[in-house]
Amino acid sequence: MSKLTYKASYYALYAMFAIILIVMGIFFFGGDATGDAVIPGVDPEMWQPAQTDALLYLMYVLFGLAVAATIIAAVFQFGAALKDNPAGAIKSLLGLVLLVVVLVVAWAMGDGTPMNIPGYDGSDNVPFWLKITDMFLYSIYILLFVTIVAIIASGIKKKNIIIN
Repeated sequence: MSKLTYKASYYALYAMFAIILIVMGIFFFGGDATGDAVIPGVDPEMWQPAQTDALLYLMYVLFGLAVAATIIAAVFQFGAALKDNPAGAIKSLLGLVLLVVVLVVAWAMGDGTPMNIPGYDGSDNVPFWLKITDMFLYSIYILLFVTIVAIIASGIKKKNIIIN
């Protein structure tokens, strides 16, 4: 890693640490919510921090930065691999293609039938969000199964290599 890249990532890391500590301090020591910020129907004994929005927005920004950095790094890595070894670079897309296939299969498995939830009048009990939720759950199950199979298979393969 070049010295400039190291310095940039070093300072970015500590800048994010500082921002996170400031927002966490504001969240924990910023007092109680008042007025419109108070969630109606919540037990008055429960603590409702005044700066919850700031913490949530920080998490959104950090998540967005993580996704953007991941995509940008993957594109640059793919571009570098494409220059050096085009066949290997195309093979490296296999994992992404398989992930998309898992998500499509999980989406197809999802049920979009609205649920009967007593006392819920929100707008999220619609087929799209129900299928998204099912897609994420089924994806987790499928990927967990694949991970366990890979762990077992690699252990068996390693034993066979040692025996031979």
